[in-house]
Amino acid sequence: MAFTEPVGENIAEMEIKRSRFIARVAHAADEAAARAIIDEERSTHPKARHHCSAFVLGPDSRTQRFSDDGEPAGTAGAPILEVLTGHRLTNVVAVVTRYFGGTLLGAGGLVRAYGNATSEAVAGLRTVDRHLVVPVSVELDYAQAAQAQRAAEQSGWRMLDSQYGAAVVHTFGVPEAEVEACLSMIADVSAGAAEPAVAAPDYR
Repeated sequence: MAFTEPVGENIAEMEIKRSRFIARVAHAADEAAARAIIDEERSTHPKARHHCSAFVLGPDSRTQRFSDDGEPAGTAGAPILEVLTGHRLTNVVAVVTRYFGGTLLGAGGLVRAYGNATSEAVAGLRTVDRHLVVPVSVELDYAQAAQAQRAAEQSGWRMLDSQYGAAVVHTFGVPEAEVEACLSMIADVSAGAAEPAVAAPDYR
């Protein structure tokens, strides 16, 4: 199981018939963080008429919210959300601030404007893929550690961390179904002397 989330944030701006649309898309770990970013945009642009928003949270993208913030229903928050889900992003919030330019854009024009502004911000956003893995940590001597690392790379397991001192502590990120294979590998390279620690599954 895997998901894609932003690293940091990105801002894009566009003007349509004198209305300014400023889109900010950012990482949000939870609903409180998402709402804090929405509030930040309200504080940054206090004279703007609308601060429309959407956010998606959780590894399964289960939590989804949007707000039209005074625009006609379905013309702002929903198209913003559609861009986020269309890019399969989660743990993400998007806020599109509108300074009204005096010309009505109509429902279709608003949908396009809010969607396009969000798409522009997403296009420049840096993202990372998170995979559900089981962290397996083990202390080995340098020769064993090098052998274990080669075996892990050949098996497609991720190196989550390596600490070097008198010995080496490797932490491998292993799919749940392959934990036993990893433990067997460690037993082989250490001749059964190593004592690996298996942590709870986590997204890395």
